[in-house]
Amino acid sequence: MAKLFTFAITGATGFVGSAVIDASGDYDVRALTRRDQQARDGVTWVQGTLDDTQALASLCEGADAVIHIAGLTNTPDIAEFEVANVTGTANLIAAAKAAKVKRLVFVSSLSAREPQLSAYGASKAKAEELVQASHLDWTIVRPPAVYGPRDVDMFELFRSAKMGIVPLPPRGATSIIHVDDLAVLLLALAEQRGMNRIFEPDDGREGGWSHQELAQAIGRAVGKRSVFAPHLPKGVLSLAASADRLLRGDKAKLTADRVGYMCHPNWVVRSDRRPQAGFWQPQISGEDGLKGTADWYAREGWL
Repeated sequence: MAKLFTFAITGATGFVGSAVIDASGDYDVRALTRRDQQARDGVTWVQGTLDDTQALASLCEGADAVIHIAGLTNTPDIAEFEVANVTGTANLIAAAKAAKVKRLVFVSSLSAREPQLSAYGASKAKAEELVQASHLDWTIVRPPAVYGPRDVDMFELFRSAKMGIVPLPPRGATSIIHVDDLAVLLLALAEQRGMNRIFEPDDGREGGWSHQELAQAIGRAVGKRSVFAPHLPKGVLSLAASADRLLRGDKAKLTADRVGYMCHPNWVVRSDRRPQAGFWQPQISGEDGLKGTADWYAREGWL
């Protein structure tokens, strides 16, 4: 009987990581987790964090590839980005090399294209440099806005749309990708050697979505014929970030760092960095995915 392909995964209990495990099928999975998890067929849970060298060694042991998803996306203390996203990546690379893992798939962010705009983007750009210098067989994936059932970040837009209003940053455009499409891509890349490239996948919509188009599409997904979607200047968003910090403390969704990259006008993937159609292409259109996500939120009582 042929040996199952084994991959190690960080961020396994997060939004994207959970989707990867759900799609893992017959793969043998070694998954890093901070907390005890329920037993699951095909999954070996390894308790630890990215600063736990022993846990990382156990995670990488026997793995054919590592999918590195874990990272910090939002914090009021920007120094934490460096620790989680840069040092954490360096620790994982060291563990992978010690365990003789050959393949590393690193989930970065489109924000790494413009590292001067945010501490988050700068930390992802630094982590990308570490990956490219690792001498591992690597691929970097820079997803745009990832959405789908269970997501708590874009949920804010759905909740606002349900109330008939979606506040927007200054005019611009963005790409999006459904989490299930992203999961399929990450699994395919884990097995595909020799793709030392940076990919920017999306839902296949040429030119992405203008902020207005996306707001109206989310409105339709929650049953609104139209929503009021004003573009707010950066100064107003900065004030809103301060208010969010006062109201929700460390759980604030809108931070000054996020305002920095939200106000950039172009977060559309580059067509020459999309994965080749013969290798992978999205299966979930934006309209269908947004409607399915809204329906899930409604069924689960989120909306």
